Amino acid sequence: MKVVLAYSGGLDTSIILKWLVEEYDAEVIAYTADVGQGEEVEEAKVKALQTGAVEAITEDLTAEFVEDYVFPALRANAVYEWYYLLGTSLARPVISKGMIEVARRYGADAISHGATGKGNDQVRFEISAYALEPDIKVIAPWREWDLKGRADLVAYAERHGIPIPVTVEKPYSMDANLLHVSYEGGVLEDPWTAPPKDMFRTTVDPQDAPDEAQSITVAFEKGDPIAVDGIEMNPVELLRHLNSVAGAHGVGRVDLVENRFVGMKSRGVYETPGGTVLHHAHKAVESITLDREVAHLRDELVPRYAEMVYNGFWFAPEREALQAFMDSVQVRVSGEARLKLYKGGVYVEGRRSDHYGLYDHATVTFEEDSVYDQADASGFIKLNALRLRKLAEERLGAGE
Repeated sequence: MKVVLAYSGGLDTSIILKWLVEEYDAEVIAYTADVGQGEEVEEAKVKALQTGAVEAITEDLTAEFVEDYVFPALRANAVYEWYYLLGTSLARPVISKGMIEVARRYGADAISHGATGKGNDQVRFEISAYALEPDIKVIAPWREWDLKGRADLVAYAERHGIPIPVTVEKPYSMDANLLHVSYEGGVLEDPWTAPPKDMFRTTVDPQDAPDEAQSITVAFEKGDPIAVDGIEMNPVELLRHLNSVAGAHGVGRVDLVENRFVGMKSRGVYETPGGTVLHHAHKAVESITLDREVAHLRDELVPRYAEMVYNGFWFAPEREALQAFMDSVQVRVSGEARLKLYKGGVYVEGRRSDHYGLYDHATVTFEEDSVYDQADASGFIKLNALRLRKLAEERLGAGE
């Protein structure tokens, strides 16, 4: 049997690699996807071969991740449960797609991953895989083996001579990509416990951020960011730049208890500096370029879209259909937003659009104008109040 394993080089996936060889007599192809996590993927390749993989593949998916997953979600203003910008949720389908392509290339029978039986990632990996390759076999060791926790994993590693880092364990788990870093488990499982001050990787503590605010301008074309402060950048460069700038001001930290798809509540802490800036900038440009009813209809669908992505249905027809609607709405969303970054906050200072702006100063001004007849408001108000007046008459007549 040939198995493609989503391999990070950490303790869990190193154990899984060896376990697949032992339990399934498998030829394991270790697949390490680079989605901007900043880790040494080449080190993972060497370790995979040392641990027993017949092949170790590393692939840079960063550009695809940002262009085909992050930016479409940005165009949809996707936020799960009002706070979460879906960093992990968006990375899983692109990794799954890469695994399936490798499985086809090498004629593999199955794929495997290190997600536990309690989390969302098992659902995201497997639903994505089945959507792309319906007959693929999935091996999920955490749902099969008798290893119960970290102590069992360490003992297994020692028995089989698997090298593990000789460092003090962080009291939480972490997952990173170019959009965000997520933290959960360990000390964070108590929702009353504050995150360790030294935990965060990409954002400074807002209290320690510069005392001087920084203003930046983000330009959009058809809903996609294309430039910062007048400098055009490709999607990866732009997100990296905003991560650096916003992270230095402590922007993008979120601490929430979310509802997992599998039915439990889970506390997650996230830092999404560049994504947070883009979310606010995008909404600012939309505010002057989208028709009111179109914007309100789209906003009704944002929670549905975000839920689809969070639950792992990126490749499902309902997400693709909704994406087509979201993208059609973005045709007019071109312009610039100016934002101020200050001690963890993002504040919109201005927005403009040369070609698609629907904001009309001549109409909204409180000064004299020749566009809007204020007397017209009387009939408008009476017509909208007609049903309420009739209801009031009935209630008063009945002595209510």
